[in-house]
Amino acid sequence: MATNRAAATEHLFSYGTLQQADVQLATFGRLLDSRPDRLPGYCLAMLAIDDAQVVATSGKTHHPIASRGEPADGVPGAVLAVTLEELRQADAYEVAAYRRERVTLASGAQAWAYVDARDTLP
Repeated sequence: MATNRAAATEHLFSYGTLQQADVQLATFGRLLDSRPDRLPGYCLAMLAIDDAQVVATSGKTHHPIASRGEPADGVPGAVLAVTLEELRQADAYEVAAYRRERVTLASGAQAWAYVDARDTLP
């Protein structure tokens, strides 16, 4: 029988609350494997969160949000190894202000990342 670790075939770049152990346990039921990386061409702002469940899970009323910036900009974070089902659970955790997008990280790796939904697609 496959374990979650063996089935973790998706990569999710997190620069915010999905890196928190308490959020991972509440959202995925386990702590995720991760490695540091950077999202080039984006900058961070803070977003007020009005979803009571998300605030209760993260313990924070404001979360960082990545928006397209200048080529020299970059957002540090971590690549999380998740299953397809865990990716859907992350979708349910994130509020509508975020859009999940495929990105290329500084390492050259491809990953999903939640970015500002107001940004236009490239």
